[in-house]
Amino acid sequence: MPSASESKGASARSTRSDAVRNRQVLLDAAAEVFVASGVDAPIREIAARAGVGTGTVYRHFPTRADLVVAVYRHQVEACAEAGPALLADSASPFAALRAWTGLFVDFLVTKHGLADAMRADSGGFEALHAYFLDRLVPVCAQLLDAAADAGEIGPGARAYELMRGIGNLCAGSDDDPRYDPRRLVGLLLQGLRQAE
Repeated sequence: MPSASESKGASARSTRSDAVRNRQVLLDAAAEVFVASGVDAPIREIAARAGVGTGTVYRHFPTRADLVVAVYRHQVEACAEAGPALLADSASPFAALRAWTGLFVDFLVTKHGLADAMRADSGGFEALHAYFLDRLVPVCAQLLDAAADAGEIGPGARAYELMRGIGNLCAGSDDDPRYDPRRLVGLLLQGLRQAE
């Protein structure tokens, strides 16, 4: 029979794992809402998507900027972890690259408006940008190298340039509902294909 201190420790671990899981659910819900409605979406919409009350959102993220930054970091990590997984599970390295760029486009759509949400903290924004580059450029480079090694794209494609190009293609999507950055990113990727 466990002692009182062992039971208390197990209960604390269970509470911590529940809190981590709840935080992940909130971050996933916020990311979905941000993609659909932007970072200024009502907190009640995020809470409803997560299946919690607005008080729970504010308990985890006291300000909108806290929530936006947490979603940003969460999505950077998701993109970083997805690269190797896609490379292992996809039919080809180019298919992995194509799937990863789709996740990256979703991330960029979510990221749109981050600067406004963090306007007062330029140092914090710069630190997040450095974090973004440190985590994602090597993943994109790994995908590009694998596709080049497989002969699916020409040599010499640079991760930072590709990511910057995708970012530029995503920049105009808010102004014109007819503008589809995914289609243009697909054309950009097709341009990397090795001529047959």
